[in-house]
Amino acid sequence: MRRVRLQRDLPVPMPDGVTLLADHYAPPGGERAPVILMRSPYGRRGLFGLVYGRGFARQGFHVVIQSCRGGFGSGGLLDPLGDEHEDGLATVAWLREQPWYGGSFAMFGPSYLGYTQWAVAPYAGPELKAMALQITASQFRDAAYVGGAFALESALSWTTLTDGMSRRFGGAAVLTAPRQTRRAVLSGRPVAELDLVSAGRPLPFFRDLLAHHADPAVPYWHKRDFSAKVGEVDAAVTMLGGWYDVFLPWQLKDYAALRAAGRRPYLTIGPWYHIDARHGRPTMAEATAWFRAHLLGDPAGLRPDPVRIYVTGAEEWRDHPDWPVPGMREQRWHLQHGFGLGVAGPLEAGPDRFRYHPEHPTPSIGGPVLLGDSRPRDQRRLEQRRDVLVYSSAALESDVEMIGPVRAELFVRASTPSADVVVRVCDVHPDGRSMNVCEGVRRLATGGGSGSVQRVDVELWPMAHRFGRGHRIRVHVAAGAYPAIARNHGTGDLLGAAGSGGAAPTDVEVFHSPDRPSAVVLPLCAPHA
Repeated sequence: MRRVRLQRDLPVPMPDGVTLLADHYAPPGGERAPVILMRSPYGRRGLFGLVYGRGFARQGFHVVIQSCRGGFGSGGLLDPLGDEHEDGLATVAWLREQPWYGGSFAMFGPSYLGYTQWAVAPYAGPELKAMALQITASQFRDAAYVGGAFALESALSWTTLTDGMSRRFGGAAVLTAPRQTRRAVLSGRPVAELDLVSAGRPLPFFRDLLAHHADPAVPYWHKRDFSAKVGEVDAAVTMLGGWYDVFLPWQLKDYAALRAAGRRPYLTIGPWYHIDARHGRPTMAEATAWFRAHLLGDPAGLRPDPVRIYVTGAEEWRDHPDWPVPGMREQRWHLQHGFGLGVAGPLEAGPDRFRYHPEHPTPSIGGPVLLGDSRPRDQRRLEQRRDVLVYSSAALESDVEMIGPVRAELFVRASTPSADVVVRVCDVHPDGRSMNVCEGVRRLATGGGSGSVQRVDVELWPMAHRFGRGHRIRVHVAAGAYPAIARNHGTGDLLGAAGSGGAAPTDVEVFHSPDRPSAVVLPLCAPHA
């Protein structure tokens, strides 16, 4: 039997004189054939080579796995997100000159490898036939600043990871980075110094994120945000995401942009988090079928409906023609007097109140993070805190399915110039377990220091969940979720770079009355037969 042939460390020249290294896996026979390109900051060997390099080559494709600038033998300095457009296009130009290039190519990969695809795709020309993207998005700015709040744990863990991978025994960094990050965020040091604790030295990308905030108008993001070009991509796109993945909301925005442009991407969303090994098998299976269909003319492996989602609570897969799924309608669940939650409008009542202490921030238990297990966890310990408001429905008389986008409209007054509003939806089981389903945050840059009541719109992660008969729907309202998001010191200094000394607590009022009807807007679907 003929084997896959491997050429290591092929030099790929960049226009500025830097050389990047790539490994080439040739299919048995080695004749001209379509190419699958992967561009990675995590190395070219190990899992990538064994599973993807050899796996795709056995299907009849040439596979090129390239190390991004500044890592694993590639020249230059790593500037995360900053060089992937120019380097990616130079790599495509190099591909076209290879004697084994068959005239068409595809791109593949999860997370950062997916971002490198978006950096090239709108500009690659008609030879780019297909893309397979997993747990990723066309821009990472909004995931770094979720609702304007700095995603501290994810940002610090990734920068600590990539720094560790550049050192001796770098392969262990995926295990050590989360522990180093946890140690740092519990150290009490100001945000601007946490890289010194986690990595032992300044981390340039972490500090760039702190300096440039979330405003898309900031020049730093101009060459790092490809979301405006998604609709111009002609290649066939398939996406895989997870309900607990940090990038899911923005991955779905990319899906929506393709649909608005008349494209028909495929979409799979499972009960997975970012580093969940369980999405490895469907990733390979779906990408293989996609590439065979669009590069080799063999559509036999494609499913009829483009959207496949896993409904948690029901624990079953469903196929649909689109996302949001047809027939979904928004249903308002109002915060009510006495900490109730229901579809009936609120009665006249005074606001509920709590105090947020930045020196003892409200913690997060679970929720989407980059390098952790983000599966749902029991929230009862969090619900005992005085800085979390908890609103619960009556026990449901029948199953209720919610599939689609989730948002909250709250009327809030805060006592400090800045405040965060955290909203979380939970499924309360008959035995009392309160399991988080989805959440979101909105950071108010100019809070209610003047005593004004503000309407606050919070975008939560989407859901596909069945709340079973006898369960209750529960909503949390808080002003922190540390260390998932950086603590808010209430001063208007969004990152509290100067530390927490002297920061005043924030008094928060949440209104729920006919003229200020705070609610969570859930995506109601007809029960599945």
